[in-house]
Amino acid sequence: MTAAVAAPGAIVDRGAVRRQRIIGIFYLLLAAIAAFVLTSGIAPEATSTFALKPAGSKTGLDIPNLVVPSVVTLYAVAALCGFLGAIQLVRGFGTRWAVVLGIAVAVFVFGFLTWAAVGKSMSLIGILQLTVVKALPITFGALSGLLCERAGVVNIAIEGMLLTGAFTGAVVGSATGNNIVGLVAAGFVGAALGTLLAVLAIRYRMDQIIAGTVINIFAAGITGFVSTRVLQLHRELNEPQRFPQIPIPVLSEIPIIGPMFFSGNIFLYALFVLIGLIHYGLFYTRWGLRVRAVGEHPRAADTVGINVLGTRYRNVILGGIVAGVGGAYFTLGSTGSFVQDMTAGRGFIGLAAMIFGAWTPVGAFLASLVFGFADAVQARLSILNIALPSEFLLMVPYLVTIVVVAGLVGRVRAPAADGRPYEKE
Repeated sequence: MTAAVAAPGAIVDRGAVRRQRIIGIFYLLLAAIAAFVLTSGIAPEATSTFALKPAGSKTGLDIPNLVVPSVVTLYAVAALCGFLGAIQLVRGFGTRWAVVLGIAVAVFVFGFLTWAAVGKSMSLIGILQLTVVKALPITFGALSGLLCERAGVVNIAIEGMLLTGAFTGAVVGSATGNNIVGLVAAGFVGAALGTLLAVLAIRYRMDQIIAGTVINIFAAGITGFVSTRVLQLHRELNEPQRFPQIPIPVLSEIPIIGPMFFSGNIFLYALFVLIGLIHYGLFYTRWGLRVRAVGEHPRAADTVGINVLGTRYRNVILGGIVAGVGGAYFTLGSTGSFVQDMTAGRGFIGLAAMIFGAWTPVGAFLASLVFGFADAVQARLSILNIALPSEFLLMVPYLVTIVVVAGLVGRVRAPAADGRPYEKE
């Protein structure tokens, strides 16, 4: 038996070693929670039931419920997490550490849901459907930030753009009786706020964080004021028509995937198209090459004839349009009316999803699903009357945001010129 010995004088990445130990301890902590906390008070013969067929589905497939023994499942989860923790502490998983971390977290979440569903029936399909619904506005916010930051402008104003888009969509949609007009108006308002951010950040070289914060405060203030003083007195201005669900024939009846991705409204399908267009545009077109050049090295881009400032203006305005349309989802695609501060930090979570997704459209969408899943789980657990404080359940999406941004994104790299004003010589 031979042991790997570091060569004399070899440089040891202490940060990587520290990360290896922390993640290993994290796995062991998950194992301990599953084995000793979640199994406490559960009868050995108890079972947990997960429904795999959406309510009201007309599919001819008879999908039986998944019934698992609760205690055995939790001990299996604990054993797997403990095994991964031991390997992580001894030798680590190298470049696959993020994949293994995702597996461990997914297994533990299943164990947690097993504990929550002891003696009950939980709709797993319902949680997955709600995950996509919760991820929709987050993804719109992430795409807005991505368009801006790929060109070198930090967009902290996503929250304000989402909120103003929601307000405008509700008011214009109600006043005209046409939700499409409300959607277009929300996009125009988002473009206006994007233009304001671009002027402050690009022309006047104002600190981009401060500029975005000012827009957020302005959006929260103006929408809150008008909502209180006008919409409460004239409720007919806050009753827009919602876009209906449009199940796609055949595809919507595919087990699990169909209810998640092919039974939504126009916002869901528009989002898929937008992700594809932005991905193709950024990585396979001349426009995308120029945008990425401006975000990485604006001086070199200027040298070869690229209009750096013009590119930044266009991208920030495009980002504003995307955020405005995403904000309209709250009122025209979800609730059907505007409520003060209804975005509830989704713009900031969208920024976290953009970072977690490594500034790519597909990555941002997958990261948004993670945050959407956390939000969906807390919503379902509150319905099941789980023995946890409601305040803790409401904290779940934001705790996941903090954990992801603080612990998992240290290895991704932002565009080199992100947040740096450019002054043409």
